[in-house]
Amino acid sequence: MEEKKVKVHLTAAEIASLWTGYMNDTMARCILGFMLKYIDDPEIKPVVQQAYDISANHIEQLHQIFEKENYAIPNGFTEKDVNMNAPWLFTDTFCLTYVTQMARIGMITYSGFVSMSIKKEIRDYSIQALKEATTLYDDAVKVALEKGINSRHPYIEVPKETDYVDSKKYYSGLNPFSEKRPLNAVEISHLYLNIQTNEMGARLCLAFAQTSPAKVVQDFMIRGKNISQKHIKIFVDTLMKGDLGAPQIPDVAVSDSTTQTFSDKLMMFHMSLIMSAGVGNYATAGAASQRTDLSLNYSRLSLEIARFAKSGADIMIDNNWLEQPPSTKNREKLARNKEKS
Repeated sequence: MEEKKVKVHLTAAEIASLWTGYMNDTMARCILGFMLKYIDDPEIKPVVQQAYDISANHIEQLHQIFEKENYAIPNGFTEKDVNMNAPWLFTDTFCLTYVTQMARIGMITYSGFVSMSIKKEIRDYSIQALKEATTLYDDAVKVALEKGINSRHPYIEVPKETDYVDSKKYYSGLNPFSEKRPLNAVEISHLYLNIQTNEMGARLCLAFAQTSPAKVVQDFMIRGKNISQKHIKIFVDTLMKGDLGAPQIPDVAVSDSTTQTFSDKLMMFHMSLIMSAGVGNYATAGAASQRTDLSLNYSRLSLEIARFAKSGADIMIDNNWLEQPPSTKNREKLARNKEKS
């Protein structure tokens, strides 16, 4: 007798990965589609088109997986969430930098999906998506380098010999009356990365604030811009005190358009995605930084972002914009309802 193949059900991690991927890609398709309408630069436009095609292809693949698994397709975001007739909003440089940053988030996100997936079909999808995000990042950086608009990390001297930490003071940094040791390469890299991501976040908040018709969203975005600028100043000051100079950030400007371009639901979701990535960046940076003042900074700034994210979630709930991720049933509630019936 032939053995019957047992159906392998999706795990909670795989369900979460599929849902998150669908929400992110439907959002990205709306924003990238709008960007493509106005980009003039013949070198930048193919990279943005590449990013758009990746998201569109992912959505098709996910639809197939959802149907196969009898998985309710999330609402996500559609053409109703973007006003394609709105005037120009982003510079071409902004669009390229945006794709670079989102590809970076994609690499981190899909590597997590790969590590959490067991079912072959989901593993294959996640691995391919990770490869696409990596290729997209590489292509975006190549174009930025060729055009001279790539933001480089600070230079330090290449080590000529190895060394070991010879004092526990290496980890110090909180005492204002003692001299702090120079920043090491790991700490510098994380400071600069977080300056880059906050600069993009500040510009995106500005674009969203000036194009949203809702005052509660405008106020939220302005607050987000101010928080990003505050964090940038803290990180830049830390580099400057280490005689490393202020980093050079490309011109990621936005226009002065005030016409609603994206739905408030999409903009608030986008901010939640950026804040999640920011908290992850800070956690990684805090763990990697060996000077205690840096670790403490990342911890308290993470708390500030978490509080800000909570206020954003409250706004989304109040306006019915927050789509709920898949979750388990409340078994106690089911049992009580059964008793009542």
